[in-house]
Amino acid sequence: MLSYEFFLDLAIILIAAKLFGIAFRKIHLPQVVGVLIAGLVIGPNMLGLVNESEFLVKMAELGVIMLMFTAGLETDLKELKNTGLASMCIAVLGVVTPLGGGYVLYSLFHGGFSPVGSEEFFRALFIGIIITATSVSITVETLREMGKLKGKVGTAILSAAIIDDVVGIILLTFVIGLKNPTVSPGKVVFNTVAFFVLAAIGGVLVNYLFKYFDKKYPHRRRIPIYGFVLCLLLAYVAEEYFGIADITGAYVAGIILCNIRSSEYIVEKIDISSYMIFSPIFFTSIGLKTEINGVTGTILAFSVGFVLVALLSKIIGCGVGAKLIGFNSHEALRIGVGMMARGEVALIVAQKGLSAGLMDPVYFTSVIFLVITSSVITPIILKVLYKKEDAIDEQVQAKSALVH
Repeated sequence: MLSYEFFLDLAIILIAAKLFGIAFRKIHLPQVVGVLIAGLVIGPNMLGLVNESEFLVKMAELGVIMLMFTAGLETDLKELKNTGLASMCIAVLGVVTPLGGGYVLYSLFHGGFSPVGSEEFFRALFIGIIITATSVSITVETLREMGKLKGKVGTAILSAAIIDDVVGIILLTFVIGLKNPTVSPGKVVFNTVAFFVLAAIGGVLVNYLFKYFDKKYPHRRRIPIYGFVLCLLLAYVAEEYFGIADITGAYVAGIILCNIRSSEYIVEKIDISSYMIFSPIFFTSIGLKTEINGVTGTILAFSVGFVLVALLSKIIGCGVGAKLIGFNSHEALRIGVGMMARGEVALIVAQKGLSAGLMDPVYFTSVIFLVITSSVITPIILKVLYKKEDAIDEQVQAKSALVH
Protein backbone atom coordinates (compact mmCIF):
# COMPACT_ATOMS: atom_id res chain seq x y z
CA MET A 1 0.00 0.00 0.00
CA LEU A 2 1.30 3.43 -0.96
CA SER A 3 2.29 5.62 1.99
CA TYR A 4 1.74 9.36 1.68
CA GLU A 5 4.08 10.30 4.52
CA PHE A 6 6.63 11.63 2.02
CA PHE A 7 4.30 14.60 1.39
CA LEU A 8 4.63 15.57 5.07
CA ASP A 9 8.41 15.03 4.98
CA LEU A 10 8.74 17.33 1.96
CA ALA A 11 6.54 20.00 3.54
CA ILE A 12 8.60 20.00 6.76
CA ILE A 13 11.93 20.03 4.88
CA LEU A 14 10.98 22.89 2.56
CA ILE A 15 9.50 25.18 5.22
CA ALA A 16 12.35 24.50 7.67
CA ALA A 17 14.97 25.06 4.95
CA LYS A 18 13.42 28.36 3.90
CA LEU A 19 12.93 29.72 7.45
CA PHE A 20 16.45 28.78 8.58
CA GLY A 21 17.93 30.05 5.29
CA ILE A 22 16.27 33.45 5.74
CA ALA A 23 17.37 33.63 9.39
CA PHE A 24 21.01 32.93 8.51
CA ARG A 25 20.97 35.42 5.64
CA LYS A 26 19.82 38.11 8.08
CA ILE A 27 22.92 37.47 10.24
CA HIS A 28 25.12 37.68 7.09
CA LEU A 29 25.83 33.96 6.76
CA PRO A 30 25.19 31.91 3.59
CA GLN A 31 21.66 30.50 3.36
CA VAL A 32 23.14 27.05 2.73
CA VAL A 33 24.45 27.02 6.31
CA GLY A 34 20.93 27.67 7.59
CA VAL A 35 19.57 24.82 5.47
CA LEU A 36 22.20 22.45 6.91
CA ILE A 37 21.22 23.45 10.45
CA ALA A 38 17.55 22.93 9.51
CA GLY A 39 18.40 19.32 8.64
CA LEU A 40 20.08 18.86 12.03
CA VAL A 41 17.08 20.33 13.87
CA ILE A 42 14.26 18.42 12.12
CA GLY A 43 16.24 15.18 11.82
CA PRO A 44 16.98 12.29 14.23
CA ASN A 45 19.59 14.36 16.09
CA MET A 46 17.03 16.72 17.64
CA LEU A 47 13.28 16.86 16.91
CA GLY A 48 13.00 13.65 14.90
CA LEU A 49 10.34 15.10 12.58
CA VAL A 50 11.96 13.69 9.42
CA ASN A 51 14.01 10.54 8.91
CA GLU A 52 16.09 9.67 5.87
CA SER A 53 14.21 7.48 3.39
CA GLU A 54 14.99 5.98 -0.02
CA PHE A 55 12.73 8.60 -1.60
CA LEU A 56 14.63 11.49 0.04
CA VAL A 57 18.00 9.93 -0.90
CA LYS A 58 17.01 9.86 -4.59
CA MET A 59 15.58 13.39 -4.46
CA ALA A 60 18.81 14.60 -2.82
CA GLU A 61 20.84 12.90 -5.57
CA LEU A 62 18.83 14.80 -8.18
CA GLY A 63 19.54 17.96 -6.19
CA VAL A 64 23.31 17.47 -6.29
CA ILE A 65 23.18 16.62 -10.00
CA MET A 66 21.36 19.90 -10.69
CA LEU A 67 23.86 21.89 -8.61
CA MET A 68 26.84 20.46 -10.49
CA PHE A 69 25.15 20.91 -13.87
CA THR A 70 24.55 24.57 -13.04
CA ALA A 71 28.17 24.95 -11.86
CA GLY A 72 29.36 23.64 -15.22
CA LEU A 73 27.00 25.97 -17.12
CA GLU A 74 28.33 28.97 -15.20
CA THR A 75 31.97 28.17 -16.01
CA ASP A 76 33.55 30.92 -18.11
CA LEU A 77 35.77 29.13 -20.64
CA LYS A 78 36.90 32.41 -22.23
CA GLU A 79 38.12 33.67 -18.85
CA LEU A 80 39.96 30.38 -18.34
CA LYS A 81 41.69 30.73 -21.72
CA ASN A 82 42.78 34.30 -20.94
CA THR A 83 44.16 33.58 -17.46
CA GLY A 84 44.64 29.82 -17.73
CA LEU A 85 48.38 29.41 -17.15
CA ALA A 86 48.62 31.93 -14.33
CA SER A 87 45.47 30.68 -12.60
CA MET A 88 46.56 27.07 -13.07
CA CYS A 89 49.64 27.66 -10.90
CA ILE A 90 47.51 29.19 -8.11
CA ALA A 91 44.87 26.45 -8.40
CA VAL A 92 47.28 23.49 -8.48
CA LEU A 93 49.21 24.60 -5.38
CA GLY A 94 45.85 25.51 -3.84
CA VAL A 95 44.78 21.89 -4.30
CA VAL A 96 48.01 20.03 -3.51
CA THR A 97 48.62 21.85 -0.20
CA PRO A 98 45.14 21.20 1.33
CA LEU A 99 45.20 17.65 -0.03
CA GLY A 100 48.46 16.93 1.78
CA GLY A 101 47.37 18.83 4.90
CA GLY A 102 44.09 16.92 5.20
CA TYR A 103 45.84 13.58 4.65
CA VAL A 104 48.40 14.29 7.37
CA LEU A 105 45.76 15.58 9.81
CA TYR A 106 43.56 12.48 9.50
CA SER A 107 46.59 10.17 9.75
CA LEU A 108 47.81 11.86 12.95
CA PHE A 109 44.38 11.45 14.57
CA HIS A 110 44.09 7.80 13.52
CA GLY A 111 47.28 6.11 14.58
CA GLY A 112 49.75 7.25 11.95
CA PHE A 113 50.15 6.85 8.22
CA SER A 114 48.41 3.79 6.76
CA PRO A 115 49.80 1.62 3.95
CA VAL A 116 49.06 2.91 0.45
CA GLY A 117 45.93 1.23 -0.88
CA SER A 118 44.44 0.44 2.54
CA GLU A 119 40.97 1.66 3.53
CA GLU A 120 42.41 4.12 6.08
CA PHE A 121 44.76 5.49 3.41
CA PHE A 122 41.80 6.34 1.16
CA ARG A 123 39.86 7.83 4.09
CA ALA A 124 42.81 10.09 4.94
CA LEU A 125 43.20 11.08 1.28
CA PHE A 126 39.50 11.85 1.06
CA ILE A 127 39.66 14.27 4.01
CA GLY A 128 42.24 16.17 1.97
CA ILE A 129 40.01 16.14 -1.11
CA ILE A 130 37.11 17.70 0.81
CA ILE A 131 39.18 20.79 1.61
CA THR A 132 40.54 21.24 -1.92
CA ALA A 133 37.24 22.77 -3.10
CA THR A 134 36.81 26.55 -2.99
CA SER A 135 33.52 28.46 -2.85
CA VAL A 136 34.11 32.03 -3.97
CA SER A 137 30.52 33.31 -3.85
CA ILE A 138 31.21 35.11 -0.53
CA THR A 139 34.57 36.40 -1.79
CA VAL A 140 32.95 37.65 -5.01
CA GLU A 141 30.26 39.54 -3.06
CA THR A 142 32.88 41.09 -0.76
CA LEU A 143 35.14 42.20 -3.63
CA ARG A 144 32.13 43.56 -5.54
CA GLU A 145 31.13 45.67 -2.51
CA MET A 146 34.63 47.18 -2.39
CA GLY A 147 34.84 47.66 -6.17
CA LYS A 148 37.79 45.24 -6.46
CA LEU A 149 36.15 42.36 -8.33
CA LYS A 150 37.38 43.32 -11.81
CA GLY A 151 40.93 43.92 -10.64
CA LYS A 152 43.93 41.65 -11.12
CA VAL A 153 43.40 39.90 -7.78
CA GLY A 154 39.65 39.37 -8.29
CA THR A 155 40.17 37.90 -11.77
CA ALA A 156 42.89 35.54 -10.50
CA ILE A 157 40.65 34.30 -7.67
CA LEU A 158 37.68 33.65 -9.97
CA SER A 159 39.71 31.78 -12.59
CA ALA A 160 41.70 29.75 -10.06
CA ALA A 161 38.51 28.74 -8.24
CA ILE A 162 37.08 27.24 -11.45
CA ILE A 163 40.24 25.18 -12.11
CA ASP A 164 40.36 24.30 -8.41
CA ASP A 165 36.88 22.71 -8.53
CA VAL A 166 37.62 20.81 -11.75
CA VAL A 167 40.82 19.33 -10.27
CA GLY A 168 39.00 18.49 -7.02
CA ILE A 169 36.26 16.60 -8.89
CA ILE A 170 38.85 14.65 -10.92
CA LEU A 171 40.65 13.70 -7.68
CA LEU A 172 37.35 12.56 -6.17
CA THR A 173 36.73 10.45 -9.27
CA PHE A 174 40.14 8.75 -8.90
CA VAL A 175 39.81 8.04 -5.19
CA ILE A 176 36.29 6.61 -5.45
CA GLY A 177 37.48 4.39 -8.30
CA LEU A 178 40.66 3.28 -6.51
CA LYS A 179 38.75 2.36 -3.35
CA ASN A 180 37.07 -0.50 -5.21
CA PRO A 181 39.36 -3.51 -4.51
CA THR A 182 38.23 -5.29 -7.69
CA VAL A 183 39.44 -2.47 -9.91
CA SER A 184 43.16 -1.91 -10.62
CA PRO A 185 44.68 1.60 -10.53
CA GLY A 186 45.45 1.26 -14.24
CA LYS A 187 41.79 0.62 -15.01
CA VAL A 188 40.73 3.63 -12.92
CA VAL A 189 43.12 5.87 -14.87
CA PHE A 190 41.98 4.36 -18.18
CA ASN A 191 38.27 4.75 -17.35
CA THR A 192 38.70 8.35 -16.21
CA VAL A 193 40.76 9.36 -19.26
CA ALA A 194 38.39 7.47 -21.57
CA PHE A 195 35.36 9.24 -20.11
CA PHE A 196 36.86 12.70 -20.54
CA VAL A 197 38.09 11.93 -24.07
CA LEU A 198 34.69 10.59 -25.15
CA ALA A 199 32.95 13.50 -23.38
CA ALA A 200 35.21 15.96 -25.24
CA ILE A 201 34.58 14.37 -28.66
CA GLY A 202 30.86 13.90 -28.04
CA GLY A 203 30.69 17.32 -26.42
CA VAL A 204 31.86 19.06 -29.61
CA LEU A 205 29.08 17.35 -31.61
CA VAL A 206 26.44 18.02 -28.93
CA ASN A 207 27.59 21.63 -28.67
CA TYR A 208 27.00 22.15 -32.43
CA LEU A 209 23.59 20.48 -32.12
CA PHE A 210 22.58 22.77 -29.26
CA LYS A 211 23.83 25.83 -31.14
CA TYR A 212 21.50 24.78 -33.97
CA PHE A 213 18.58 24.45 -31.51
CA ASP A 214 19.64 27.77 -29.98
CA LYS A 215 19.37 29.50 -33.35
CA LYS A 216 16.13 27.81 -34.41
CA TYR A 217 14.32 27.91 -31.04
CA PRO A 218 15.81 30.87 -29.11
CA HIS A 219 14.72 30.99 -25.47
CA ARG A 220 12.24 28.15 -25.85
CA ARG A 221 11.65 25.88 -22.87
CA ARG A 222 12.60 22.81 -24.92
CA ILE A 223 16.28 23.85 -24.77
CA PRO A 224 16.57 23.62 -20.94
CA ILE A 225 14.74 20.28 -21.13
CA TYR A 226 17.19 18.95 -23.74
CA GLY A 227 20.06 20.30 -21.61
CA PHE A 228 18.82 18.55 -18.48
CA VAL A 229 18.38 15.31 -20.45
CA LEU A 230 22.07 15.58 -21.47
CA CYS A 231 22.98 16.14 -17.80
CA LEU A 232 21.10 13.02 -16.66
CA LEU A 233 22.51 10.89 -19.49
CA LEU A 234 26.13 11.88 -18.78
CA ALA A 235 25.61 11.36 -15.03
CA TYR A 236 24.28 7.85 -15.77
CA VAL A 237 27.02 6.99 -18.28
CA ALA A 238 29.77 8.24 -15.93
CA GLU A 239 28.55 6.13 -13.01
CA GLU A 240 27.29 3.05 -14.85
CA TYR A 241 29.87 2.53 -17.60
CA PHE A 242 33.02 4.25 -16.35
CA GLY A 243 32.68 3.80 -12.57
CA ILE A 244 33.25 7.49 -11.84
CA ALA A 245 31.08 9.90 -9.85
CA ASP A 246 27.74 10.90 -11.41
CA ILE A 247 28.42 14.52 -10.41
CA THR A 248 31.42 14.46 -12.77
CA GLY A 249 29.10 13.62 -15.67
CA ALA A 250 26.67 16.37 -14.65
CA TYR A 251 29.48 18.93 -14.38
CA VAL A 252 30.87 17.96 -17.80
CA ALA A 253 27.37 18.32 -19.31
CA GLY A 254 27.30 21.89 -18.01
CA ILE A 255 30.78 22.61 -19.43
CA ILE A 256 29.65 21.32 -22.87
CA LEU A 257 26.77 23.83 -22.92
CA CYS A 258 28.39 26.76 -21.10
CA ASN A 259 29.27 28.73 -24.25
CA ILE A 260 25.94 28.52 -26.13
CA ARG A 261 23.80 31.66 -26.19
CA SER A 262 21.03 30.11 -24.09
CA SER A 263 23.32 28.90 -21.27
CA GLU A 264 22.04 31.59 -18.90
CA TYR A 265 18.45 30.75 -19.91
CA ILE A 266 19.08 27.06 -19.09
CA VAL A 267 20.54 28.05 -15.70
CA GLU A 268 17.51 30.24 -15.03
CA LYS A 269 15.05 27.41 -15.73
CA ILE A 270 17.04 24.71 -13.90
CA ASP A 271 17.41 27.04 -10.91
CA ILE A 272 13.63 27.25 -10.47
CA SER A 273 13.25 23.53 -9.76
CA SER A 274 16.58 23.34 -7.94
CA TYR A 275 15.90 26.34 -5.68
CA MET A 276 12.31 25.35 -4.84
CA ILE A 277 12.66 21.61 -4.24
CA PHE A 278 15.82 19.68 -5.00
CA SER A 279 18.57 21.89 -3.59
CA PRO A 280 16.87 22.32 -0.15
CA ILE A 281 16.34 18.57 0.02
CA PHE A 282 20.00 17.88 -0.78
CA PHE A 283 21.44 20.27 1.81
CA THR A 284 18.85 19.30 4.43
CA SER A 285 19.69 15.64 3.84
CA ILE A 286 23.28 16.38 4.89
CA GLY A 287 21.94 17.67 8.21
CA LEU A 288 19.77 14.54 8.51
CA LYS A 289 22.85 12.31 7.93
CA THR A 290 25.16 14.16 10.34
CA GLU A 291 25.57 12.33 13.66
CA ILE A 292 26.12 14.96 16.34
CA ASN A 293 25.36 12.39 19.06
CA GLY A 294 28.61 10.63 18.17
CA VAL A 295 30.71 13.78 18.51
CA THR A 296 33.42 13.19 21.12
CA GLY A 297 36.25 15.31 22.44
CA THR A 298 38.51 13.74 19.82
CA ILE A 299 36.12 14.65 17.01
CA LEU A 300 35.89 18.23 18.31
CA ALA A 301 39.69 18.45 18.44
CA PHE A 302 39.83 17.00 14.92
CA SER A 303 37.25 19.58 13.77
CA VAL A 304 39.38 22.46 15.10
CA GLY A 305 42.45 21.04 13.35
CA PHE A 306 40.42 20.42 10.19
CA VAL A 307 39.27 24.05 10.04
CA LEU A 308 42.78 25.42 10.71
CA VAL A 309 44.42 23.16 8.12
CA ALA A 310 41.73 23.97 5.55
CA LEU A 311 42.11 27.73 5.96
CA LEU A 312 45.90 27.96 6.31
CA SER A 313 46.63 25.48 3.50
CA LYS A 314 44.65 27.60 1.03
CA ILE A 315 46.39 30.80 2.11
CA ILE A 316 49.81 29.15 1.85
CA GLY A 317 49.20 27.10 -1.33
CA CYS A 318 47.40 29.79 -3.35
CA GLY A 319 49.62 32.54 -1.94
CA VAL A 320 52.83 30.77 -2.97
CA GLY A 321 51.30 30.01 -6.39
CA ALA A 322 50.47 33.70 -6.82
CA LYS A 323 54.00 34.75 -5.82
CA LEU A 324 55.52 32.33 -8.34
CA ILE A 325 53.65 33.96 -11.23
CA GLY A 326 54.57 37.54 -10.33
CA PHE A 327 52.07 38.87 -7.77
CA ASN A 328 53.59 40.86 -4.92
CA SER A 329 53.30 39.68 -1.30
CA HIS A 330 50.22 41.80 -0.49
CA GLU A 331 48.37 40.58 -3.61
CA ALA A 332 49.38 36.96 -2.97
CA LEU A 333 48.03 37.16 0.58
CA ARG A 334 44.71 38.57 -0.65
CA ILE A 335 44.42 35.80 -3.25
CA GLY A 336 45.13 33.15 -0.59
CA VAL A 337 42.51 34.59 1.77
CA GLY A 338 40.00 34.97 -1.07
CA MET A 339 40.37 31.27 -1.90
CA MET A 340 39.86 29.92 1.61
CA ALA A 341 36.03 30.06 1.74
CA ARG A 342 34.27 26.67 1.45
CA GLY A 343 30.65 25.99 0.61
CA GLU A 344 28.50 23.90 -1.70
CA VAL A 345 31.23 21.94 -3.50
CA ALA A 346 32.88 20.84 -0.22
CA LEU A 347 29.48 19.61 0.99
CA ILE A 348 28.80 17.83 -2.30
CA VAL A 349 32.19 16.09 -2.18
CA ALA A 350 31.63 15.09 1.45
CA GLN A 351 28.22 13.64 0.61
CA LYS A 352 29.66 11.59 -2.28
CA GLY A 353 32.41 10.30 0.01
CA LEU A 354 29.86 9.24 2.60
CA SER A 355 27.89 7.34 -0.06
CA ALA A 356 31.12 5.63 -1.21
CA GLY A 357 32.08 4.63 2.36
CA LEU A 358 35.06 7.00 2.47
CA MET A 359 33.82 8.97 5.48
CA ASP A 360 31.81 8.38 8.67
CA PRO A 361 28.70 10.59 9.16
CA VAL A 362 30.16 12.07 12.34
CA TYR A 363 32.79 13.91 10.24
CA PHE A 364 30.07 15.97 8.57
CA THR A 365 30.22 18.03 11.77
CA SER A 366 33.78 19.06 10.88
CA VAL A 367 32.74 20.00 7.34
CA ILE A 368 29.84 22.12 8.63
CA PHE A 369 32.21 23.88 11.10
CA LEU A 370 34.52 24.64 8.17
CA VAL A 371 31.74 26.06 5.97
CA ILE A 372 30.47 28.30 8.79
CA THR A 373 33.92 29.48 9.95
CA SER A 374 35.28 30.20 6.47
CA SER A 375 32.05 31.99 5.50
CA VAL A 376 32.34 34.31 8.51
CA ILE A 377 36.04 35.17 8.54
CA THR A 378 36.89 35.36 4.80
CA PRO A 379 35.06 38.65 4.13
CA ILE A 380 36.31 40.15 7.41
CA ILE A 381 39.99 39.43 6.65
CA LEU A 382 39.64 40.56 3.02
CA LYS A 383 38.18 43.91 4.09
CA VAL A 384 41.01 44.41 6.63
CA LEU A 385 43.65 43.62 3.98
CA TYR A 386 42.14 46.02 1.45
CA LYS A 387 41.72 48.79 4.06
CA LYS A 388 45.44 48.54 4.84
CA GLU A 389 46.23 48.79 1.12
CA ASP A 390 43.97 51.83 0.71
CA ALA A 391 45.59 53.49 3.77
CA ILE A 392 49.09 52.92 2.33
CA ASP A 393 48.00 54.33 -1.05
CA GLU A 394 46.63 57.45 0.69
CA GLN A 395 49.94 57.95 2.55
CA VAL A 396 51.92 57.60 -0.70
CA GLN A 397 49.64 60.10 -2.44
CA ALA A 398 49.93 62.55 0.47
CA LYS A 399 53.77 62.34 0.42
CA SER A 400 53.76 62.79 -3.37
CA ALA A 401 51.56 65.89 -3.01
CA LEU A 402 53.95 67.39 -0.41
CA VAL A 403 56.96 66.80 -2.65
CA HIS A 404 55.29 68.56 -5.57
